[in-house]
Amino acid sequence: MKKILLLIIMGVFAVNAQKIKSAGKWMGEGEFQNQPIIFGKDDAMETVMKAIEAYNSGDADLELSFYTDEYAKKNGDFLREWHEKTSKLNMKPWVIFPVKIKGDNRTQVLSWSVEERKWKNGSKQKQNLMEIFVIDDDSGKINNFVQWRRNYPDNEFGLPSGGKYFGRKDNEYTGRKIVFSNRGETEKMEDFVKAYNKKDIQACKTFFVDGTTLYGADGSKTSFTHKMWDTYFDDFDSVKWRPFSIAPLKIADTDPASRVEVYGVEERTMKNGKVWKKELIEHFYFNVDGFIEQVVQFERSID
Repeated sequence: MKKILLLIIMGVFAVNAQKIKSAGKWMGEGEFQNQPIIFGKDDAMETVMKAIEAYNSGDADLELSFYTDEYAKKNGDFLREWHEKTSKLNMKPWVIFPVKIKGDNRTQVLSWSVEERKWKNGSKQKQNLMEIFVIDDDSGKINNFVQWRRNYPDNEFGLPSGGKYFGRKDNEYTGRKIVFSNRGETEKMEDFVKAYNKKDIQACKTFFVDGTTLYGADGSKTSFTHKMWDTYFDDFDSVKWRPFSIAPLKIADTDPASRVEVYGVEERTMKNGKVWKKELIEHFYFNVDGFIEQVVQFERSID
């Protein structure tokens, strides 16, 4: 009796499903705004599955054959380099289906998958992916592709946060993860390095608050004012500051203030002929307004 009832219910759903010709709507700007979404043909889905199979096999040329010439020309070099760097790719879609915006001559194949990657250098990565492959109905080939991803918690690299903040004393932030900041700090540091190496006093001032707290490698603490910049380079014949890395960091779930860690080498040639050369790790603390308000310096003598 239960089986018969289940068959009846399934039959009702099947009939109702056949009556549904469209659902939802496209809400973006343009000619298709407010148009409903309809199902596309399985041919588009099969094209994507073949492209994924070629992707997993590492055959870049075969994979590109499922894309339009325009897309392949624009992205072919990147794809070949990607396959050259990786030793194993395994994308496994667990949901995939084609849809269209009513009136559009393109089919959008939506795919949810899990992908495992291994690079030739030994790195590994595992991600949940949501992807849209756009198929040109006239050629039957892929002409666009977009991707959203979520890393697995045990992923070896590529996580949006990591590490742990402890603090000198336990506080409300103790135990939180560290994240990258992206408010233009890297570009500002690059511009500051250029101004510093040119001994451009006025430009250097623009990156700092007036009275920046400077903790020197020698243990000193100075309130470095804008006026101090006027004589900062007086004893230098030349300066050469070369950063090796710039990393803007912040504590997760805090205000926009950040700390930029700059690792590099600075060489100063003095007017008396002496040379000062140090390997430096410096922390530049940017306030919420985007200006440096504190600097902490560590140094190592080198030949």
